[in-house]
Amino acid sequence: MISRKKEKYLYEDYTWLEMKEVVKRQPVVMLPIGSTEDHGHHLPLDTDNFLVWNVCLEAAKRAPDDILLMPLIPYGFEDHHMDFPGTITISTDHLIDFVLDITKSVAHHGFKKILIADGHGSNMPILDIVARRTVVETDALCAAFIYVTLAKDVVARLRQSPVPGGMSHADEFETSVYLYLNEERVDFVKAKREIGFPKSEFHWHDIFNPPPIRMMNWWSRFSLTGVVGDPTLATAEKGRAFFEEAVNKVARLSKEFRAMEIRPRTDHHKADVDPNKVWG
Repeated sequence: MISRKKEKYLYEDYTWLEMKEVVKRQPVVMLPIGSTEDHGHHLPLDTDNFLVWNVCLEAAKRAPDDILLMPLIPYGFEDHHMDFPGTITISTDHLIDFVLDITKSVAHHGFKKILIADGHGSNMPILDIVARRTVVETDALCAAFIYVTLAKDVVARLRQSPVPGGMSHADEFETSVYLYLNEERVDFVKAKREIGFPKSEFHWHDIFNPPPIRMMNWWSRFSLTGVVGDPTLATAEKGRAFFEEAVNKVARLSKEFRAMEIRPRTDHHKADVDPNKVWG
């Protein structure tokens, strides 16, 4: 028999009658989304899902009044990774519509603050559109973020990968955090350094030091292993530091977002507004 106690911070644990009461306290509804894709020879296909879920789950445990955690969406936009067996991709339009249906459902039930927590970089342009549409099509505030960047200060201090271009995918960061959370599922002896994109003054791959221009080529054109970075530099000790920083920042973000004022709109076609009045 599998059993666990009901948790205050899990969306799925409430009945619909109870959910009416949860809405009254207005926690931030957090929707994690990852991907199912190649992560080198050493990490499993669930890497993005496993990492973003555990960061959000631990943050919710530490801030149960502020976070109401929804079930994970395990698939994302992966067209450029489809040369690697096992990858599952959801088309752009389908993913926008699907995630937007979720956020609009949450808003329909009366929740005013929604955060989309992303674990896969190529989801972000899509999720940004979802967040913007949620704001203009509902009464809720909605924002999307990729959790790894919340740990950027600790990453800058501990990373040994080259800058820029050494931390992008199945890299020192992801491998370190996976080692910390579940070392048995990391086949570390198969980890290979690969930073194979063409040298450029304007374009590279590095999630912590993004380039001035964005382009996503077919992944197999610049990576034969699926890696972009140097996972051989990963350690569980780094993973613990990266994980703790990300968790603490997600909890702090949620607390701040929950308290954020939702100001009234002003239709300047109709309103007679004092021209000397400003916000702030």
